[in-house]
Amino acid sequence: MLVQRPCSATANDPPLNPATTQSMRPVVAVLGHPGRVAALAAHLPTGWTIRRARDLDDVHPDEIVLFSTASVADVSAGRRILPRRTRIVALVDPQAPAELVAGVLTAGADVCVRGGQPAILASHLVACRRRQLADRWSSLQDATATATQA
Repeated sequence: MLVQRPCSATANDPPLNPATTQSMRPVVAVLGHPGRVAALAAHLPTGWTIRRARDLDDVHPDEIVLFSTASVADVSAGRRILPRRTRIVALVDPQAPAELVAGVLTAGADVCVRGGQPAILASHLVACRRRQLADRWSSLQDATATATQA
């Protein structure tokens, strides 16, 4: 049964039928050690996909990139290569120094998560997806406003 959702900038999903639009389903592309996120799928909402990416060139537009053992160099390369709309999540060890956390955030990670408890990591990924969709809606509204003014 398809649930109808309002079409607004604060809606959780775009106004498309997710049953027929595979590309609109959230995908998390994992780079790094997959064992660190092995239990993550059980904590993500229905319809989410987790896949192992070979490298940054294997990341598709609009996927959320998860560096499972993030470094400043990884995040810097990701931000340099990937489109700006791609969300980058950096997972670091629970005892990671503050300098590493600050470094990956300064390098362009949208969020840095210590430890990787699956439920906490999943909530950060969902929040990233909501921000990603809100940015899409804002861009769409800006484009529509510009077009009507012209």
